[in-house]
Amino acid sequence: MHWSSAPDYGLSVVVFQRALAVVYLLAFVAAARQNRALLGTDGMQPVDRYVRTVSFRQSPSLFHLRSSDAWLLGVAWTGALVSAGLLLGVADALPRGACMALWAVPWALYLSIVNVGQTWYAFGWETLLVEAGFLAIFLGPAGSAPTLVLWLLRWLLFRVEFGAGLIKLRGDACWRDLTCLRYHHESQPMPGPLSWWFHHLPMPLHRVEVAANHLTQLVVPLGLFAPQPVARVAAGVMIVTQLWLMASGNFSWLNALTIAIALPVLGNDVWTALLPAAPPDVVAPPTWHHAVVIGLTALVGLLSVAPVRNLLSPRQRMNTAHDPLRLVNSYGAFGNITRVRREVVVEGTDADAIAPDTEWREYGFRGKPGDPHRRPPQVAPYHLRLDWLMWFAAISPRYASGWFAPFVARLLVNDPATLRLLRHNPFPDRPPTYVRARLYEYRFTTRAERRETGAWWHREALGTFLAPVRRAASTPTSVRDGGGLPRGQRPEWSEGPAV
Repeated sequence: MHWSSAPDYGLSVVVFQRALAVVYLLAFVAAARQNRALLGTDGMQPVDRYVRTVSFRQSPSLFHLRSSDAWLLGVAWTGALVSAGLLLGVADALPRGACMALWAVPWALYLSIVNVGQTWYAFGWETLLVEAGFLAIFLGPAGSAPTLVLWLLRWLLFRVEFGAGLIKLRGDACWRDLTCLRYHHESQPMPGPLSWWFHHLPMPLHRVEVAANHLTQLVVPLGLFAPQPVARVAAGVMIVTQLWLMASGNFSWLNALTIAIALPVLGNDVWTALLPAAPPDVVAPPTWHHAVVIGLTALVGLLSVAPVRNLLSPRQRMNTAHDPLRLVNSYGAFGNITRVRREVVVEGTDADAIAPDTEWREYGFRGKPGDPHRRPPQVAPYHLRLDWLMWFAAISPRYASGWFAPFVARLLVNDPATLRLLRHNPFPDRPPTYVRARLYEYRFTTRAERRETGAWWHREALGTFLAPVRRAASTPTSVRDGGGLPRGQRPEWSEGPAV
């Protein structure tokens, strides 16, 4: 690649931009559909309260200007609309400056959401989308991408993969003895339709999976900085690995976005062979664009010091933002693997008083395991934030602090926004009188059990996660000011057996 422009990568850049626009679109639609229940005025962690505790400098966001539900929804749907336009190629028809400004819109809007999203947006792929979206601003129209931006995207891809590899190598011993995938397909946050079969692969194949993961994350990323065709092969290996991960479980848009970031490395030759499209006409970026990109490269270099130190540290942290704008971050996932899957099952009853024979009815979640006979659904690349946090809550009740009690409080009043996050509400006509949560151990059924019962899961009760609580007679149907359960009904957490 020439230092100033990359004519051999024009079509790759277009494919990357379209793929990034798809991820943006999914992220904004998920925000529009979920944020009112999670972050709205009557939500579990209201934005209006949060922005009163942090300054704009600490957490840059448009929600410091306004934080109403209408504003929350407007930001999300505006982002979705702009993302749809970018997907259709609207930006390429604009002058260079306007094109870059249009790409800056979804970046600024999504950064605004993430920076006030609190627990609900504390996932590595949220920050990854912000960082990738920031770099995409500087690509410009089709056929005129500055080479330095493509190298910065490779640097981002390297940190994503290499950081994930190092966190595993330094983490759980099962990564070093190649046994982690004996457990992970079953205990991962959100199993998918094929996870049962992946779990039942022979142990030697699980070892191959882990070894291939180490190779892809610790050795292959070095090839990104080699000449072609080595870089292309390295990116191709990463893409195949990410497709394998997509097949084995639901990891939101992490895999899809990682694939998107790898696409520009492939070059025009690959895409002209795969797509019925010709590379765009090459237009050399003007001097001012080069000057901006040189400044961007210097900024990324400066901000990369902290992530590099983190990579080299024996106390490496994963999924960490080092600056308020989340421009250059640290990544990594699953340094530790849970051996046993536990699930929090939320139940309610409309009985006036609790007795030994009280009938409890279970709430159904859209993605996480519940009914043992329900096959794990395909959710990714969509992100179900409540379902993911329920997985963390099952690991330890401390992960439920700050949001689980407000969640239960909203179930006690049949809050419409909260119920839309669920797959099944067992109390459609009137709210339950009591809600409780129980802790279960789940495991995939064996092949024999699956043939005999038709169930995908076998579960056993472990104990109480949240003791039964009820709505006081004076509690309004809008649980606004308290944000949680009625006064005097603090959650009685039960740790369960070695959670």
